[in-house]
Amino acid sequence: MELWFWASIGIMAVGIIALLIKIYILRKAAKEIADAFADRLITDTNTLIDSSSGDRYMRNLANSINKGLRKLRAERHRFQQGDMELKDAITNISHDLRTPLTAICGYLDLLEQEETPEAVKRYIQVIRNRAEVMAELTGELFRYSVVISEGRHSDKKPVAVNRVLEESIAAFYFALKERDITPKIQMPEENVVRVLDQSLLARVFSNLLNNAMKYSSGDLDITLTETGEITFTNTAASLNEVQVGKLFDRFYTVEAARKSTGLGLAIAKTLVGQMGGTISAKYENNRLMICVLLPGAEIGKA
Repeated sequence: MELWFWASIGIMAVGIIALLIKIYILRKAAKEIADAFADRLITDTNTLIDSSSGDRYMRNLANSINKGLRKLRAERHRFQQGDMELKDAITNISHDLRTPLTAICGYLDLLEQEETPEAVKRYIQVIRNRAEVMAELTGELFRYSVVISEGRHSDKKPVAVNRVLEESIAAFYFALKERDITPKIQMPEENVVRVLDQSLLARVFSNLLNNAMKYSSGDLDITLTETGEITFTNTAASLNEVQVGKLFDRFYTVEAARKSTGLGLAIAKTLVGQMGGTISAKYENNRLMICVLLPGAEIGKA
C-alpha cells in the first residue's frame, strides 16, 4: 500500500512539474508575441510575428495577429498616401491661386488711379478687401502645407527663449502701436534655455502676437517663467468659451478677427507639437489666455 502511495505521489509530482514547465513555456511564448506586436506597431517593417513555441494554440494566435497586422499596414499605407496627396494638393492650389490674385490686386491699383464715381470707389475697396483676405488665406495655406510636410525635420539646438520672445515682440512694435496696444512683459533675468528649433519658435510667437492683435481689446500681458511656460493674455470681450475652444481648429474664425484665415493658431499648435511642447487656451472674466509649455529642462545659460 505504501508503495502505491509513494508511486502516486511521484506521478503527481512529475505531472505538476510538467504542467509548470508547460505554463512557463506558454507564458514565455505569450510575452514574445506581445513584445513583437508592440514593436511592429511602432516600426515600419514587413516582418511578421513568429513564436518559438511549438504549441499550436500559440502559433494560431501569432497567425491571427499577423493577419490583423497585414490589414493594419495596408490601411496605414493608404492613409499615408492619401495624406501626402492632400498636402501636395493644398500646396499646389495655394500656389496656383497666388498668380491670379496678384494680377487682380494689380488691376485694382490701376482702377484706383482712374477718375471714378464714389460708388465705384466703394465697390473697388470692397473687392480689394476680399482680394486681400484671399491672398492672406492662400499664403497661410501654403505656409500650413509646408509646416505639416516638414514633419519632424527641424534644426534643434540650445535656444534662449527670452531672446527669441524679445525679438518677436520688437518685430511687432509698430503693429502693436498702431492698435494702441502696449504689452506688459514679464521674464526672468536669467535665460530660459531649451533645445528647440529657433525658427519654429519664432513662427509660433509671431502667430500668437498676430492673434493677440486680432482679439485684444487694447491690452496684452506676456509672461515667460523659468519653467519654460509662456502665456499671452488679453481682454477679448467679443469672444466666448465656445469660440475659444475652437481657436486651434483649422479655418475656424470669428467675426471679431478681421481678415482672419483661421490657420494662424492651427499652425502654432502644429509647430509646438513638433517641438514636443503643448499649447492651450483658457477664457475667464473676458480674458483670453493662450499658454505654451515648452519641453525639457534648462540645460545652461546662453
